[in-house]
Amino acid sequence: MKYLVIVGDGMADYPMEELDHKTALQYARTPHFDRLAEEGLLGLVQTIPEGLPPGSDTANLSVMGYDPLQYYTGRSPFEAISLGVDLGPEDVSFRCNLVTLSAEQPYPEKTMDDYCAGEISDHEAAELIDAVKAAFASEDINFHTGFRYRHLMVWHGAPDSWQLTPPHDISGQKIGDYLPGGKNGARIRQIMEKSYSALAEHPVNRKRVEKGLNPANSIWIWGAGRRPSIPTYAEKYGLTGSVVSAVDLIKGLGLFAGLDPVEVEGATGYIDTNYRGKVRASLDALKQGSDFVYLHIEAPDECSHRFETENKIKAIELIDELVVKAARQELDQSGLDYSILLVTDHATPLSLGTHTSEAVPFAIYRSTDPGLNRGRTFDETCAAESGLLLGEGYRMMDLFLGRSN
Repeated sequence: MKYLVIVGDGMADYPMEELDHKTALQYARTPHFDRLAEEGLLGLVQTIPEGLPPGSDTANLSVMGYDPLQYYTGRSPFEAISLGVDLGPEDVSFRCNLVTLSAEQPYPEKTMDDYCAGEISDHEAAELIDAVKAAFASEDINFHTGFRYRHLMVWHGAPDSWQLTPPHDISGQKIGDYLPGGKNGARIRQIMEKSYSALAEHPVNRKRVEKGLNPANSIWIWGAGRRPSIPTYAEKYGLTGSVVSAVDLIKGLGLFAGLDPVEVEGATGYIDTNYRGKVRASLDALKQGSDFVYLHIEAPDECSHRFETENKIKAIELIDELVVKAARQELDQSGLDYSILLVTDHATPLSLGTHTSEAVPFAIYRSTDPGLNRGRTFDETCAAESGLLLGEGYRMMDLFLGRSN
């Protein structure tokens, strides 16, 4: 049996008046999602445990089969391993976004105009992070270049108590109430404030402004955590596997789980990602010996954070057509026995622009045991009406892999 997990990040949503009081999943045309719902097991899964933040870190940890209450230490350690940064026992890592802030002074009066600085390019971001390193790196604090707007700060000997806010949670809001708190929060806040002076007039940003693009005029620190200890899929399930994603967080989760990251040219983490290439890489991994592939697509989540209703619907439809349809067609033709888990890791309502904690839809299809429940659709309402709710999200993977008690 080959196992393929397809995660549409942030697909779940709330009904919207402009969508005829439907959710994005209900409004989008998704015949291949719906076919999985008709021919497989449909239900809701609670991926975010009570008391933990509703993020892609906690949610995907759950989807992968790990109890966040046991294994979650913070977001950035997963990104650190993806970037090849080896965290020691005294290290705390932090996510370091390049963001666009408004021009008001003083710093707390600024507004979060763009949490991803217009999806700044890798080469522009590298120049800016070099400037950050030159200005703020010290004996105990270092910065590491990532991709686009996503980068890393590591603080040796940092305390564990933090009050940090993800920048995508405060789009369009004044930042003053969301600046770092907790023990030594003042030090991070000072670095962030000074970064505006270091970056606002940087040549990279002057050129971006001339082109009408958002400048990456500040860093934003969040997502603190220490290196976790997680059993691999070989240890936990006796499986080999691969992870296909454009997002460092998901690659890092996969690496901790012992899954091989597969790089795909043109995988961007947005609606313009290389859907066909990601499917091709996933199926090649299965055919070349992987038992399990975790295929993650970020686009719906990014569209929600940007309040892009039309693009979110388009992203969902592209996943339906270019991922689910294509994967099933080729797997059917291959003669392999296979199972597909289709799931959205968490909800990211377009009306809010951030993540929420409610249970989300999932469907499990097995080529060896197809069912038939005509009229089912893959959406929040139909999944709720199925009567199946997995209250501990990490147990969904046990169910999918046939390891449940």
